[in-house]
Amino acid sequence: MSSHGPSAAPGIGVGTWAWGNQFLWGYDPAQDTELAACFHRAVDLGLTLFDTADSYGTGRFGGRSESLLGGFVADLPPARRQGLTVATKLAPFPWRLGRRGFAEAFEASRHRLGGHLDRVQLHWSTARYAPWQEGPLLEGLADLLEQGRVGSLGVSNLGPRRLRLVHERLARRGLRLSSLQVQLSLLAPDALAADGVASVCRELGIDLLAYSPLALGLLGRPPGEDQGRPAGPRGLLFRRLQPRIQPLLQTMQRIAHAHDAPMAAVAINWCRAHGAIPLVGLRRVDQAEAAAAAASWCLDDGERRDLDRVAQRCEGRMPANPFQSA
Repeated sequence: MSSHGPSAAPGIGVGTWAWGNQFLWGYDPAQDTELAACFHRAVDLGLTLFDTADSYGTGRFGGRSESLLGGFVADLPPARRQGLTVATKLAPFPWRLGRRGFAEAFEASRHRLGGHLDRVQLHWSTARYAPWQEGPLLEGLADLLEQGRVGSLGVSNLGPRRLRLVHERLARRGLRLSSLQVQLSLLAPDALAADGVASVCRELGIDLLAYSPLALGLLGRPPGEDQGRPAGPRGLLFRRLQPRIQPLLQTMQRIAHAHDAPMAAVAINWCRAHGAIPLVGLRRVDQAEAAAAAASWCLDDGERRDLDRVAQRCEGRMPANPFQSA
């Protein structure tokens, strides 16, 4: 599946995983002013989907991503607020049980987001370790949708089989599943396999959201350049994968030059060319501007095929999400 013009391709969403996350992203409250500026610039440039989660934020910054996003949305004029879709994910922690297992979590997220909550999502499937937990939690989320407490419902980290079951479960109640988000990038292309979730989403009319479309930043780095690596776990991943993905980075750089665009835009537009909405993690104003600029053009069919081919042969792969279900 590919697109020839910007209007035919899916839009671009904003991921807020880094807002409050010290472990992977080195968050510091001193960054909040820049995060606010980044948010407002993104909205000004027409980015309207913002994705967060109640588990985003490490240690004492638990829930920080939702709180920051809620505050930034509240600062907008009411008319601008109306055009946004604010989505959060609720984590199926082991103590969240039964049909009302998410009741407190939902209220807490809603409070942190200042009441601006348009879509609620199951953060991951419990199919691999507690399959009995998932059904009642989903029924509880469906109750919220049925009661008009939230506008739409999504899921995350579900495979094709589980996705069909959830879709059927909701359809029996006359309810629609709006979206599925999974890890999807040139270094994590599994969703696009012949029997993958992308084809199920197309068949059932479910929006496919691609998280980590830049593979934690790896796909924004020119080939061969040994720039300083990030600290912590990201640095370890970069060290392991960078030498193994050079042919892919070289192909991306060639396409980026042809479009006079940064390499990150190629990674973003590869997701869009496959019908997915990339959730691009933004922390700075220049990143917001680059993401919005990527929406102004699309890969042609030849470019997409070149990237598909080199991605399939690529020796480096992002680690799979351990909670991803079949």
